[in-house]
This record gives sequence, structure tokens and C-alpha cells, in this order.
Amino acid sequence: MKRYSAFAIAREAFRHHAGWERAWRSPEPKSEYDVIIVGAGGHGLATAYYLGKNFGITNVAVIEKGWLGGGNTGRNTTIIRSNYLQDPSAAIYEKARSLYETMSQDLNYNVMFSPRGVMMLAQTQAEIRGYQRTAHANNLQGVTTEFITPERVKELCPIIELGGPRYPVLGALWQPRGGTARHDAVAWGYARACSDMGMDIIQQCEVTGIDQSRGKVTGVQTTKGAIKTKKLAIIVAGNSGDLAKMGGFRLPVESISLQALVSEPIKPCMDVVIMANTVHGYMSQSDKGEMVIGGGTDGYNNFTQRGSYHHLEETVRALIETFPMVSRLKMLRHWGGIIDITGDRSPIISKTPLGNCFINCGWGTGGFKAIPGSGWAMAELVAGGEPRELASAFGLERYQEGRFIDESVAAGVAH
Repeated sequence: MKRYSAFAIAREAFRHHAGWERAWRSPEPKSEYDVIIVGAGGHGLATAYYLGKNFGITNVAVIEKGWLGGGNTGRNTTIIRSNYLQDPSAAIYEKARSLYETMSQDLNYNVMFSPRGVMMLAQTQAEIRGYQRTAHANNLQGVTTEFITPERVKELCPIIELGGPRYPVLGALWQPRGGTARHDAVAWGYARACSDMGMDIIQQCEVTGIDQSRGKVTGVQTTKGAIKTKKLAIIVAGNSGDLAKMGGFRLPVESISLQALVSEPIKPCMDVVIMANTVHGYMSQSDKGEMVIGGGTDGYNNFTQRGSYHHLEETVRALIETFPMVSRLKMLRHWGGIIDITGDRSPIISKTPLGNCFINCGWGTGGFKAIPGSGWAMAELVAGGEPRELASAFGLERYQEGRFIDESVAAGVAH
């Protein structure tokens, strides 16, 4: 793999850019692999990358029924933060945030990480108490956050309206080292690195069945034929329940569409990320000038990847109270992503009842920000067969034991 650099760009300019290689190979599947990962989104590709980088396991296939990064990785609002309340959550999200800081250098691919800061508005007295509690917890966890005054909020984001008609801004939980990254670039960077290690990324290859013998996985049936494997990792977000059913077990998750939209491009006016839980919306400005706006989930289980106008109207109406300028913008496009939500709003990184089969799902609204930490923890689980520190609290058994990791509020969207 040729390294990307300023010198490479200059060299290829004299060659009319005819010497660039494909970023990753698109091979036909082999008959057998040491590990098969189902799902070529950010979490699946990160798992493959850290299997190779940290454990030297490179006989790996990443199988995707559509195109690489075409699921939730390409359908989110790119927010990165780690200001969660519970210790296990803060640990894995902070690991992810720290890996994002050096990801461009590690992958030799610019993921456009922007540590612009993330602000979670407190617009009720209950939220003030909740965010102050989270700030104290983060301080003990080694995560840098603070609760700031309305005046500081206005200083950081001049376009905000502090005295909204229903919910005035009373303060905010501020994480200065949070931010955003380019979602497609994260997937492409991991894919390029995995391909360079000799891993196979197989697109347009849907899994139709899971083969097993004596309680252990032996392979998968796909639209490109049967493939044998020693270990199987299922990392398919909203379709996790379907794959689990093929493996003969059930998951405590529900799939719902989460919607977002972007406005027409405008001049720079907002250099932070703001989340408003009470009015249920969040917003940042992309490098192209678009206002990236997200809201809540549909009120019913579904697998659609389209937006619905009533939900978008609800989200924008709420944001207009806090950002009056939004009322003058035109919507450029909107979409939906299929998320899988657990009862305690925390993920599952776990062994399954099927031997040598592992599951990573249930990230809900927090999937993108967790990609590198999730991949790191999942790689440890797949390589060793048992979860290590990062993943140990997120096993399936916690639902039998009543050992929940309640992040219904710190997740930022309390549904």
C-alpha cells in the first residue's frame, strides 16, 4: 500500500493522478477463514483492524450485504464524546475518543477529526442536577468535562438564544475535547488498512444462514456460497436480531429508525456541537457549511432508512426555539438509520449461546462515537474468547443477573 502524503500528491500531480492505487481490494471469498466478521460498517472494520494490529490475526473476511459503510456509519451525525455517567460506558467511550485523536496518523488516512467541543444543554432544573452529577462522575473517571453557565454557553455559541419561550438555557455540560469526524473517511481508512494487512472485504454478499456443529459455529451460508470459519463476529447494528435468529438465539434489542437532516450550506456560524435533550435535537456545522441536525427515534419498531416529515417537523420546531436562524434555512436532504436499542440503553459486546460466535450490537444512538473503542474491545473478545476490561460489563448475562448499565439520560436522547 502506498502511503498518502503531501509528496505523494505532488508526485501524482505530475502523472495526471494516474498512479493512485485502489484504496482496498474487492476479492472473491476464500473457502475458509480464521475469523468472519459480518458487517462492513465502522464497528466491523475497526474490529478487523485491531484483530490484525493488536493480535496478528489477518486471515479475516469482512462480509457486507450492501456496500462498505452504507449502513449507520454513513447515516449518522458524526458526534464524538465520552461524557457518560456509568463507569463502564465512560471507559469505552473515552477509549474511543482518545483513539479518534490519533486515527488519521494511525491509518495514514485523514478522517477529519475536529475536536471542537460538545455541549449538552441543561434547560430544566432536573437537567442541571443530572449534568452536574455527570460532571462529578466524569471527574472521578478521568474524563474532562465541566458544567458551565449560560453566559459561557453564549460565549462559545453566539447564535444561540438563551431565553427560549418554553425552555431557557440554564447551563450546559461541556466536553472541550469532544467533536466530530468524517464518517465515510473513518470506514474508508479502516478498510484500506485492513486490506493492506491481507484481509478480504467482500461486499454485496449477504449472509443467509449460520452453519454449526456440536454447539459451535463452523461457517456461514452467503449469496456467494458457503464459507467456513473458526470464529464468527456479528456486528450488523439494526439487523442483529435477524442474524441472532440464524444462530439459534435471541437478543434483548429492538430496531427503530433514527432520523437526521442537513440544511443548505451557509457561512461558518457555529464551531461547537450542541445537544438539547429537553427539546430533543442536536446540531453542528459541517466542513461544507451544512447545518447537521438530528433528533429522536420513530415511536414504533421499523427497519426503514427514510425520514418521515412529521418527525422532522417536530425536531426543527424544537430547535428553532434555541436557534432562531434555523427558521430561515432550507432543508437539503434527510434520511433515517436503523439503530438497535437495549433496555438499559447500553451496548452488548458478548459471547453468545453458540460457541465461537460473538455479538456486538445495541449501541442505539451512540454508535459512531464508539467505533474505535468498540472495535478494540471486540477484537480482544474475539481473539481471546473472553471479554477483557473494556467489554466485561457489556455481556448478555447482565440481563439475566439484573446488572444493568443505565444510560437512558447520559445517552443524550432519553427514549
